[in-house]
Amino acid sequence: MANEVLRALPAVDALLNNSAVAALLSAFGRPLTTAAIRNVLTEARAELQRDTLDSPPPSTDELIERATGWLRDQSAPTLHALINATGVILHTNLGRAPLSDEAQQAMLAVASDYNTLEFDLASGKRSKRSLHAEALLCQVTGAEAALVVNNNAAAVLLVLRALARRKGVVISRGQLVEIGGGFRVPDVLKQSGAKLVEVGTTNRTHLHDYEKAIATQENRVALILRAHHSNFRIVGFTTEPDLPELVALGRKHGLPVADDLGSGTLLETTTFGLGHEPTVQESLHAGADVVCFSGDKLLGGPQAGIVIGREGVVTKLKRHPLARAIRADKLCLAALSSTLLHYLKDEAVQKIPVWRMISMGVNEVEARAQRMVKAVGGELLAGKSTVGGGSLPAETLPTRLVGMRVRSPQRLAQRLRQHRIVARIQDDRVLFDLRTVPPTADSRLVSTLQQLLA
Repeated sequence: MANEVLRALPAVDALLNNSAVAALLSAFGRPLTTAAIRNVLTEARAELQRDTLDSPPPSTDELIERATGWLRDQSAPTLHALINATGVILHTNLGRAPLSDEAQQAMLAVASDYNTLEFDLASGKRSKRSLHAEALLCQVTGAEAALVVNNNAAAVLLVLRALARRKGVVISRGQLVEIGGGFRVPDVLKQSGAKLVEVGTTNRTHLHDYEKAIATQENRVALILRAHHSNFRIVGFTTEPDLPELVALGRKHGLPVADDLGSGTLLETTTFGLGHEPTVQESLHAGADVVCFSGDKLLGGPQAGIVIGREGVVTKLKRHPLARAIRADKLCLAALSSTLLHYLKDEAVQKIPVWRMISMGVNEVEARAQRMVKAVGGELLAGKSTVGGGSLPAETLPTRLVGMRVRSPQRLAQRLRQHRIVARIQDDRVLFDLRTVPPTADSRLVSTLQQLLA
């Protein structure tokens, strides 16, 4: 009886020749549609073999419906734009920095046609892709030379590999950090082929600790590395040499000094009511030979690892074989160049979304929140926005929240996510912080809430 039921299932070709499948073939192509039909038939056979009640096989229409669902699931993109109402400005899970309109247009321009990625229009000869953002980086920061790779972890790896392979790298124990995704400084040192020379203690490291390590290692030390505490703080009884002291020590022993800023900012953060985040310019002014930082954090651009510093050192990095493996692509370079232009034009706060959010006053957030409360209900609450993204740990900005008390906050948050809206839950409320919502998205947020709460 079971075999008879299984034989009642249609063949793959029979389903492919069904008139109802013609639309699927047109929309998804024959190979993918065939895979879908084979998949649903395999599942149907497994169901029938497990069934002890001799249920009839699924109809042809049901099989085609299942195949349609499978095709939609398989072909649906998994990377979506969404509304971030969490109040975390640089949300790592949500893609960190949104790009300015100009940066988006620059990416589209080079993506939609051939471009001058490695071509010099004046001479008609091959050029180098590193030139596109290098001049702008040098203008903005005052560096002698610059290099762009695909992220800051890669930038640090390249510095260690090119400058200290099989040699010692001196770093304070208090800087042996781990950032998101399990990126650990000791592990990167190991993978680079450099040797870790850790000095001092977790909370206190003195200049004489560096001196002693360099003297003990004799000629085996090649680099002094400082890793900025960009995503955590050590508070209390703490001491670490500042960067100018490390630079002076490096000059004394003929050792280059690398400064890994992690996030990296070109603007003074205290201007916006935040704590001081070391600027890229400060590191250069202090004399660091090479400085590494991210492109998609406080810079407000695309994912990138940026290396700036002395021309001789950066040139050595450019010539290293690893530089090609981790180089930035045309879209990154286009968006980064456009973002850097905002700084040159002194319009970063007005044009770059991250800085617009950071500089947004409480009154503006409150006015938008009041309109939202009037439209959908809820309550207006005082709250805190955070910078996030491994930047300015424990620093917050005052904000106004819209709080929604519902029977199941988890259920509402889930339904919002289905509409590509991410909020946060606290004290049995669903909270919305409009600081991280573009004003142009307010109406979509409100209309979606009205629909869900109805």
